[in-house]
Amino acid sequence: MATNVYMEALSPTMEEGRVVKWHKREGDAVKTGDTLAEVETDKAVMDLVARADGVLRQVSATEGQTIPVGNVVAVIAAPGETVGAAPAAAPRPAAPPGAVSGQRGPAPGDGSGERGAVPSVATPADATRVKASPLARRIAKEAGVDLKLVTGTGPGGRVTKRDLETARRGVQVEARPTAGQPTPQREVPLPAPRSQEIVSEGPAYDDVPLTQIRKTIAKRLVTSLGPIPHFFLTTEVDMERAAEARDALNKQLGDQGKVSFNDVIIKATALALVKHRACNAWFQEGHIRYWNEVHIGMAVAIEDGLITPVIWNADRKSLALIGREAKELAEKARSRRLQPAEYTGSTFSVSNLGMFEIDQFTAVINPPEVGILAIGSIVQRPVVMDGQLAPRRRVRITMSCDHRVIDGATGAAFLKTLKQMLENPLAMLL
Repeated sequence: MATNVYMEALSPTMEEGRVVKWHKREGDAVKTGDTLAEVETDKAVMDLVARADGVLRQVSATEGQTIPVGNVVAVIAAPGETVGAAPAAAPRPAAPPGAVSGQRGPAPGDGSGERGAVPSVATPADATRVKASPLARRIAKEAGVDLKLVTGTGPGGRVTKRDLETARRGVQVEARPTAGQPTPQREVPLPAPRSQEIVSEGPAYDDVPLTQIRKTIAKRLVTSLGPIPHFFLTTEVDMERAAEARDALNKQLGDQGKVSFNDVIIKATALALVKHRACNAWFQEGHIRYWNEVHIGMAVAIEDGLITPVIWNADRKSLALIGREAKELAEKARSRRLQPAEYTGSTFSVSNLGMFEIDQFTAVINPPEVGILAIGSIVQRPVVMDGQLAPRRRVRITMSCDHRVIDGATGAAFLKTLKQMLENPLAMLL
């Protein structure tokens, strides 16, 4: 009996998915658990897997096409089985568990969703296509560029937007030649920095479709900045002792890994939240959830947006372990390979733009959390100590607070504790 292949809810907030690449083609034999296709969700690129054994038939979604959750994208039939007309979509499931309940590992949906029209049948493109990020693939398709002719510098030779921009700035990308013809040269028509001395002969602007993650960011910002009454608290922290402690720890670790300033701040934040549970909370309909566990969301910039992987139980982990986990999660985030359990369930978040030489900024709260820290760059500043002017490494930290849960004095007390821990790392042992 034929089994429908649905566009599954592969993340807790996913409403639609874009088919990035088919790994199986129509007529291929498949087994339960085989990866059928890569799907770009609102958070990452996930695998759509087979739920039955058989032969892949009636593939109805092409690469690059966006399909609502619950729509049928293919059928798995028994060998020799005759498959009739394309089936209708299944009913849409309830919201995935863990989206607001705090479950750690929300499982992918069972494939059910709203009813909708099934696209016309089309055979997917060659499954041996080169690796490329979803944004790079979309831009290349719009520009008519053959990705096989672009050298990828991402993980595993993955072609990124930067690779295409590099080609646009001077590296010529070859068009595929026809038999008996010399290979022509043409530039990738991508946006590039404009020179005031050159008059543009092209279009006045470029329209780039929203990626799934950009759509989600837009929705999240509307539900955060609009309904949530933000207020902001800023403090300046002396990082000299923290820097000395970090240098000593890294020397001791040797080849086992390195600890960054961000790792130190995550650890100190987690310990401060243990002492100030009023800031380690979620605002929900009808109640406030005060967490007894501390899970820190770590904002990571990726090619076409922002995602926040989670350091679970950060207050109980060593700096060395936090450093290793943070590095691994950041790498997975940039390659769009995070699993839902790795980016959901944070109780408080930290956003650091210090590496971009940003002195100070304010971050937007990630609901249902009620607070987030914005970390600026660590720079030497002239400071008066014991009546003498001396250079000291300092950092400015701004806390965004949800005034429905956190009052000014509550947020200020938390920042005071955080400052004490960073200025005297031994305080973390108390």
